[in-house]
Amino acid sequence: MNLKNKNIISVARKTSIIFLLLTILALALFGNQIPVFAVPQGAKITLNQTENASVRPVDSHTAAGGSFTTLVLNVTSQTSKWKAYVGNVTGKITLDNSYNYTIYDWAITIVQGEVYVSRNDSVSFSSLACANDGNISAEETTLNINSSTDDSISNTFDQQVHKSFVIGGTGTISNSSCYAIATYVNDSAQPADESATFQEILLSDGLNLVFTTLLENNEPGFDVGTYDFQFIVPDDPGDTSITYYFWAELG
Repeated sequence: MNLKNKNIISVARKTSIIFLLLTILALALFGNQIPVFAVPQGAKITLNQTENASVRPVDSHTAAGGSFTTLVLNVTSQTSKWKAYVGNVTGKITLDNSYNYTIYDWAITIVQGEVYVSRNDSVSFSSLACANDGNISAEETTLNINSSTDDSISNTFDQQVHKSFVIGGTGTISNSSCYAIATYVNDSAQPADESATFQEILLSDGLNLVFTTLLENNEPGFDVGTYDFQFIVPDDPGDTSITYYFWAELG
């Protein structure tokens, strides 16, 4: 073996040794930590006030015996298939390691991001995509909701109009690609428009339906109060105490 080849082999060995030492040093410093994309975090609920609709007053009509009266009864009936959540967001944006030790954080002055809600506490955020008809049908079956009723999930989320947004660790959900609604403002329906406030989008990780609302920054809501979010989620009509789990992504 000539001197040139020996030098090449020697350099290669030294390079391998240096790489091995750097690897050992990295493991010693960081253990089994691996870099990950920022994903939605579990949200802590600090205020819980639940109320129901008031009973509407009864009306009456008096007619003489032997008469024939035709009536049109206008009835507003509270649904048993849905419940609503409204409120505001507090918190901070932070830079943490895998043990949640913080090297720096930022106070929130402008709220933006999303709130994610699901019946399952183990959502795979890296797999989230637009919910399809099969995902929605499966949820209706699980919750004993007849898809043909006016207030079913499929008849409620029957349009695809919403703005684009980004899910940490997943990517961008394109505008008007998923089933979505915009909840009411000032007791009135909003037109289907990508600029509407309080948009709610149906996503799925393949197993779980995830109700996703885009955060606002202290905007007038359904009752003219100001909120960062408002959204609706379905219930089993025979069991209106279904538990939902909350995550939020800020920034």
